[in-house]
Amino acid sequence: MPGAIVKALLWMLPMLLCAVIARAQSGESSAAGTAPRAEVAVYGYEVVASYAHNPASFTQGLLWHKGELYEGTGRYGESALMKLDLDSGEVKQRIPLSARFFGEGIAVAGERLFQLTWRENTIFEYDVASLERVNSHYLATEGWGATWDGQHLIVSDGSDRLFFLDPDTLVPERVQPVRLNGQPVRNLNELEFINGEVWANVWMSEQIVTIHPESGQVTAVIDLRGLREEAGIRQRDGVLNGIAWDEDNNRLFVTGKLWPKLFEIRIPGMDAIGQ
Repeated sequence: MPGAIVKALLWMLPMLLCAVIARAQSGESSAAGTAPRAEVAVYGYEVVASYAHNPASFTQGLLWHKGELYEGTGRYGESALMKLDLDSGEVKQRIPLSARFFGEGIAVAGERLFQLTWRENTIFEYDVASLERVNSHYLATEGWGATWDGQHLIVSDGSDRLFFLDPDTLVPERVQPVRLNGQPVRNLNELEFINGEVWANVWMSEQIVTIHPESGQVTAVIDLRGLREEAGIRQRDGVLNGIAWDEDNNRLFVTGKLWPKLFEIRIPGMDAIGQ
């Protein structure tokens, strides 16, 4: 999905996340004589329920809005925006993209639903109730993930940056680098806004990071190792991607590209997440 330079850095990110996890599990603290640094919390997960998910769906965006599950999928000639039935996984409504567009992340802002595209510099705007496409907008960067914080459309482009866009002009008002223990967190992918923080899938990893939106500091790592195997995934493209938050019912959903299952999970020890 990204270019050659980003691909060359892929090995670094899982190592960084795994080092943080190992540090947390061992209880290791800063070495004597070194400046103390804020510890990043590491959490596991428990599966609450699993649901059917189309194994042909190359999931790029996932969200829950007013009792409905929405999914944006990618790949040229296959990209679409869909409304899904959670219990059965069946498609209730599907809006295909032209074959020249590679669909990416989705987000709802008020009565508008936005869908990014990968390299086509285009954001599609829909009426969220009808899924009628009502507008399109220019995006200067690649589009990967998207979410809404109540004021800005937050977009990732596969780098270590989050872009906070004005919802009317879709022009970036600020750009926030993301850091974990002082190191850049690249390959930020699908996004969700939960309890005041940005949650991000990290492409080609089995972890989600939670990010303070003002400082860009990673505040926690959610370690979802084992979930991919539980979904029965072996292909390299079948990576973890897709976070949806049902705030009204305190439910957290995750899935991945080409996964036959969508999972509701809880995060033990993390207040108000699936408890």
